[in-house]
Amino acid sequence: MAIREMIYETFNDITLPKIGFGTARVGGRIIPNHRRDPYWMTILCSALELGFTHFDTAELYALGYSERLIGRAMRDTGTKREDILITTKVWPIHLRYHSLLLACQNSLRRLNVDYIDVYLIHIPNPLIALKDSFQALNQLVREGKIKHIGVSNFNLKLLQEAQSLSETPIVTNQIPYSMCNRLYEKNGVIKYCQENNMLITAYTPLGHNQIQPNNALQSIAKVHHATLYQIALAWLVAQPRVITIPMAFNPIHQKENLEAASIKLSETEMEQLRSA
Repeated sequence: MAIREMIYETFNDITLPKIGFGTARVGGRIIPNHRRDPYWMTILCSALELGFTHFDTAELYALGYSERLIGRAMRDTGTKREDILITTKVWPIHLRYHSLLLACQNSLRRLNVDYIDVYLIHIPNPLIALKDSFQALNQLVREGKIKHIGVSNFNLKLLQEAQSLSETPIVTNQIPYSMCNRLYEKNGVIKYCQENNMLITAYTPLGHNQIQPNNALQSIAKVHHATLYQIALAWLVAQPRVITIPMAFNPIHQKENLEAASIKLSETEMEQLRSA
């Protein structure tokens, strides 16, 4: 049974749920693990059936096998393309013009879709000019193969350069952000995105399960009858322009992640968590 209560962030003509589904280890870590196909399909079909509508993947994940499995899960569950938002990413070795066009075409083929909702530069490559990459990205938007352009792991200087090169607004900067990782708060990127109407997509929102059970977190979790991890996610998505993509293989944890979006933290609780 799908969970209906969800909050969203809207950017121009795209509406993204505050909590999506990350797939960084679905299909294998780096090399595809085909022997575990029934397990991977169980994970993805469970997420779809619970009501996740935003799936984040990359050509790097299991060398593209994660993308292929998402396409298969959509087909097996009868999920309509228009009911799902797909984010995928191009790896830095493919950021030159022709390589990027080919990388996108390969992602479309593996996903078995006609378009990608949000296409990100996964990591900047200092050896390849952003101008070259954005020439390809802009063309892909014009051709309708991608709907929106995004970036990932960009500092403030690179983010501003990307904005100047993109013919359409940059929808998101996907960055590591959690209660135990505030680097992009300190370097000004999060504030800049919020002030310039750009979404922040927080990856590793639970800090690789390293969230420390401090007094504030424990007491707030108790008040809301929630887990520590749910409160950590609720703290993220309560912030303006912040969405997140936790990964969970266990259906119980998947459900808990979705339910975290409906936890309403007070300003006092937000400050207690920020200061903890």
